[in-house]
Amino acid sequence: MYSFEKLEVWQLSRELVKKIYQITTSFPSDEKFGLTNQLRRAAISVSSNIAEGSTRWSQKSKARFYEISFGSLIEILNQLIIAHDLGYLPKKDLAETRKLIDQTSRMLNALHQSTKNKPINQ
Repeated sequence: MYSFEKLEVWQLSRELVKKIYQITTSFPSDEKFGLTNQLRRAAISVSSNIAEGSTRWSQKSKARFYEISFGSLIEILNQLIIAHDLGYLPKKDLAETRKLIDQTSRMLNALHQSTKNKPINQ
């Protein structure tokens, strides 16, 4: 087992990927290359950058990948709000997914902060 697989935030990010895939299956077919694709790519980016960041040796490099992951997380929230505005996503689903995003955000922030509190030689 690789170290990233033990991270709760990575496991939670996988739940977010599943949720995004479920949500986007109901989007209009003309959004296949629009919001559907963007949301799915951003969701996968969150978990992928957590995994990749965990393998980096320098704390600065780890932190950078966690920052990219956080950016993708906020991108998802923005796109879900837009999907709601366009009538593709019910308010209930937006609220449920936002809770998952908030939880992931807090955990990701803690992981990012941990990279700043360690001495460089660890």
